[in-house]
Amino acid sequence: MYRMIGAMCWLLLGTGLVPALAHQTEVGEKKLQGTWTAAKAERDGKAADDVIGHRLTFTGNRFQIKSEDGKLLYEGTFRLERAKPAGFDFEHTEGALRGKVWKGIYVLKGDTLMTCDNGPNPDGGRPAAFDAKAGSGHILITFKRAKP
Repeated sequence: MYRMIGAMCWLLLGTGLVPALAHQTEVGEKKLQGTWTAAKAERDGKAADDVIGHRLTFTGNRFQIKSEDGKLLYEGTFRLERAKPAGFDFEHTEGALRGKVWKGIYVLKGDTLMTCDNGPNPDGGRPAAFDAKAGSGHILITFKRAKP
């Protein structure tokens, strides 16, 4: 009897919890929509000035990264993960990285988006902290929301 009551409680909790978690991911996705410009970047412990000015655009569940002069560099789909810190996967569907996944973490504060991912080493793991020290295989980028 107690097992059945326990199972029912878990079932009820789960049916309320799963939609709530999905809703939080949807809210996060909506807040990211639009275009972001790279203002600061560090790769493997050194400034990554070649990334400054790149524009990251989120449209629905898709992403694009273009160079400062508008050349398409990367594109694909993205998925957010509810974690601490919040995570993302950028799955490349076009170009040289097709089939590769950048795994990263992000924090969004107002019009500033900070990401840290395994872009320099797509076969590496997801960063655990916002750090791109030498030998990490990570890139840390601070984006500012682009003006329309």
